[in-house]
Amino acid sequence: MSYVVRIYKNAYAGLSPATWWLSLVMLINRSGTMVVPFMTLYMTQALHYNIAKAGTVMAIFGAGAVCGGLLGGRLTDKLGFYNVQLAALLCGGAMFLVLGQMNHYPSICVTTFILAVLNESFRPANSTAIAQYSNEENRTRCYSLNRLSINLGWAVGSAIGGLIAGRNYQLLFWIDGLTNIGAAFLLLAVLSPKRNAQTPSSKLKKEQKEKGNSPYKDKLYMFFVFLTIMFSFSFFQLFTTVPVYYREKLSLTESTIGGIMAMNGLIIALIEMVLVFKLEQQKKNLRFVAVGILLMSVAFLLFNLLPGALPVAIVFMLLITAGEMLSMPFMNTFMVSRTNEHNRGQYAGLFTVAWSVSQILGPFMGTQIANRVGFYTLWWVVGGIGLFTVLGFRYLYIITERAK
Repeated sequence: MSYVVRIYKNAYAGLSPATWWLSLVMLINRSGTMVVPFMTLYMTQALHYNIAKAGTVMAIFGAGAVCGGLLGGRLTDKLGFYNVQLAALLCGGAMFLVLGQMNHYPSICVTTFILAVLNESFRPANSTAIAQYSNEENRTRCYSLNRLSINLGWAVGSAIGGLIAGRNYQLLFWIDGLTNIGAAFLLLAVLSPKRNAQTPSSKLKKEQKEKGNSPYKDKLYMFFVFLTIMFSFSFFQLFTTVPVYYREKLSLTESTIGGIMAMNGLIIALIEMVLVFKLEQQKKNLRFVAVGILLMSVAFLLFNLLPGALPVAIVFMLLITAGEMLSMPFMNTFMVSRTNEHNRGQYAGLFTVAWSVSQILGPFMGTQIANRVGFYTLWWVVGGIGLFTVLGFRYLYIITERAK
């Protein structure tokens, strides 16, 4: 027992106070994430629009997220990650309150786009902040701690949001907006340049003369972005087509599906930090990413290869969770390794855009394939894309190792 306690203590040791504060800001912010998961239901149940219009609004949110990632990355390099995070939280919180007052479809579309731009501009600034508050030895763990905050916050927000949505959809917008604003005030209180020595001042940013290279000229990084899109295309099936497959083809109940999906967040919360602590010193980031994506690809292919319902669903979730823990933290670390303090925002912004693009394409194309030719074909396609992505990351690993 003492050995287990020591492992967990070591896994969380050595992280700067600023890293912990930033993770708390993220936890508060994500605990209020209630509007986006229930936006489709809000549009159809509360405002009585059809599913097509609701889907269009979510596509508009995705387009805004792409623009927000690019804009947030550029502004981070120009204004500093602290200023961009603070502005994104305050303005995004205000826009959640505004969106809750919109009833006409055109105004909902416009407000949703603006909200997405503001909301997603936070991500590259936040990613840059994590890099600033960490060092090379613990950077991957710092990203894992941030992921832990996001997962816990998302779980809390989704659970509470489900209860609130059954009574009053309007409260979702108020809670989401006010938690954003609350996170902004916490950021101001504990991580402003005046209160935290690790946060560079805007004056220092202006005095810096050196400029970093553009990520668009970094061919290896652009290949990495392409592979990230392929990977996240497959990963987003976990939240869209997989639950439908569980219900329609495996005949699992909603409560069973919810329990299986909850395994993902629980396992990540218990294991990821310890796993990363044991692996990060090996400096083989892309190799771990490739192994993680291989596990995820096998997980999807098992739907077509193994009989049964509940056992297959559980094995799938265990494999895909293991793959997620191996791949995502080390992808962030590789992204940061290609940057310097003058171009980190643009690199992080492009990384955010890769995920936003897949958040649009993954659910749309996955549902279309399942609807037109069936889930059996979909799992072969998703598994095949995953295996192609494994080869891509393996190639990227070999090239970067030779460069060293």
